Amino acid sequence: MFSLDDLDKFAWAFFVILPIVSLIHASGHHFFVWLFGGKGDLIVGKGNELFCIGPIHVHLFYFIDATCYYKGIEEKKRWQRILIHSGGILFNLLSVLVINLFIMQDVFPRSSFFYQFAYFSLYYIFFALLPFDYGENAPSDGKAILLAWKQKK
Repeated sequence: MFSLDDLDKFAWAFFVILPIVSLIHASGHHFFVWLFGGKGDLIVGKGNELFCIGPIHVHLFYFIDATCYYKGIEEKKRWQRILIHSGGILFNLLSVLVINLFIMQDVFPRSSFFYQFAYFSLYYIFFALLPFDYGENAPSDGKAILLAWKQKK
């Protein structure tokens, strides 16, 4: 049962762990855009921009979301577009596997931090894979993967 004693865990999860998971997800997309010669911006949060370091833009409400904006992947090969759209899912999955490996090797302790990290990462993976539109020209990762798969180019 949730009580006032849990507010610190909630704040930690909401203001630290979830933004880390979102950043890892967006970094996965950004990595593959970069790997295939593209340019993109990684946006952390919403609202007014607080600061910018290279392609990373951090906004006031950093804990709300993270996204990767990129252009010009239409001319990339189908497998490259699929990897770009799968990048966030792959990075989230890889981060959970690496952390679990470190826990099993007693490098990291078993803690609520890592439990919450895995939970939010799997949450991101699950919802990213659902094929739907967030809005006009904004498909989920799952839908973008399907669209790239269907294109013959």
